[in-house]
Amino acid sequence: MGEWGFLSSLLDAVQEHSPMVGRFWLVVMLLFRILVLATVGSDVFEDEQEEFVCNTQQPGCKPVCYDAAFPISHYRFLVFHVVVLSAPAALFVIFAVHQAAKPGREGAPGQRARRLQPFYVGSVVARIAAELGFLLGQALLYGFRVQPLFVCRRRPCPHRVDCFVSRPTEKTVFIHFYFVVGLVSALLSLAELAHLLRKGPPARPGCCHRPQERGPAPGQPAGAAEGPRGPHPRGDLTV
Repeated sequence: MGEWGFLSSLLDAVQEHSPMVGRFWLVVMLLFRILVLATVGSDVFEDEQEEFVCNTQQPGCKPVCYDAAFPISHYRFLVFHVVVLSAPAALFVIFAVHQAAKPGREGAPGQRARRLQPFYVGSVVARIAAELGFLLGQALLYGFRVQPLFVCRRRPCPHRVDCFVSRPTEKTVFIHFYFVVGLVSALLSLAELAHLLRKGPPARPGCCHRPQERGPAPGQPAGAAEGPRGPHPRGDLTV
């Protein structure tokens, strides 16, 4: 799991700028995607090509049939999915660090959050687009079931060839699980985007403070603290 450590640390740095919904998305990403893919996914799909058996000895037929059955390896597709989903968050962290390192950009925490929020919203939008795109791609490429038998009619196979997939039930369960996690992740991202748009940018410091009224000094009547009044209207003068 060493190759996932750097990615996990980048995602963990995003929580400084995330609302509570975004932190829930981060938990789903780290536990139910990266951890499951690194520990279980590699074992489920490691023999995907080696155990793909076809009832022919024709040279070149098995690789062609495997390419027709799986245009992209399940495991590589899922790893690429995780990398693309993490890219917007990683780019935002790099941008935030770059902005903080600029001279004269220290400012108050509220000012810094105000400058960075539009870029964070953009990263959430990019994450949602990537999530929905990969969910659609998974449904179109593989469907929701790994068939135990694949019938191949591609050249150079001399005739119809039957090919058999190893552990189709286990792979089907894993694909269902990963698709459900993707739906949950997409819903959390949409909820986070709605929260950010409804909340709006942070208020500028000092923009909403009202000046405090001065109270009367000890021993003075209640109206003495008010400033000197202007001249009375002419109609109020007494003779």
